[in-house]
Amino acid sequence: MAPEPDAGVFTARPRRRPDLRVLGAVALGGFAGGEARYLLGLAFPTGHATFPATTFAINVSGSFVLALLLVLILEVWPPTKYLRPLLCTGFCGAYTTFSTWMVDTDRLVSAGRYAVAAADLFGSLAAGIAATLLGLAAGRAVLAYRRAAGGRKAAGAVSEQSESEALR
Repeated sequence: MAPEPDAGVFTARPRRRPDLRVLGAVALGGFAGGEARYLLGLAFPTGHATFPATTFAINVSGSFVLALLLVLILEVWPPTKYLRPLLCTGFCGAYTTFSTWMVDTDRLVSAGRYAVAAADLFGSLAAGIAATLLGLAAGRAVLAYRRAAGGRKAAGAVSEQSESEALR
């Protein structure tokens, strides 16, 4: 006879109520990020069947900013409940645009601009990964600088204390 399965494994966990302030932070950040993307699109429109430089720049810069912000928020700045939802999920999530990237690529393919479509597709992917790595490196450099500066301050305080004790 087969053993009875543990009934507790398949029980649903009770749902938590969403924190409306966190949702508000996401919405506010999303509004700002969407507006920024929209205004950049108006300022730098892409011509028909040409490389979508604006979408490319938005997605690459968003990749950099998101990576940098994540390091700063999680490892450098004091803990906060609302900054990551506001800036990372909200702003960067609305600022960057996967759907426009794919629509732009589809339009290039439909116009027979296969090389430009491939450059858009693979170039955006490679540049986004590179920008992410650069953002992570920049954030970690800030973290290393702050740690080194904190170590120098602590070492300076110890040496000042030692000097004052030596003068006694």
